[in-house]
Amino acid sequence: MSHDHAHGHQSNVKRIWNVFFFLSAVTIVEVYLGISRPSFLYMNNFISMNLLNWVFIILTLVKAYGIVWAFMHMEGERSSLRWAVVATVIFLALYLLFILLVEADYIFEVFKNATIKWNF
Repeated sequence: MSHDHAHGHQSNVKRIWNVFFFLSAVTIVEVYLGISRPSFLYMNNFISMNLLNWVFIILTLVKAYGIVWAFMHMEGERSSLRWAVVATVIFLALYLLFILLVEADYIFEVFKNATIKWNF
């Protein structure tokens, strides 16, 4: 009895390098933007936060999605499971971001309008 090994072990070296270069490129962009702080991103606000911070949040979510896609092997799963995982993470991340922005803006306004100014 012989076994047909038509689907033999395939090397994932190319895939690993692709993921490495993708995550490295996004990280290099984040580091470059963090060091250079372009004024068109840093000096413009959107929903009480400068655009540079929004870029960092978006790039971090892109990297998180890439890590989940590659290292949790989500590309081989059914689309319903992929969306169940990804939609949950996206919802929770957006909810946390909303809470943080609302609370931070409230605290900023309280300190800005208080009779005792910031001591630091």
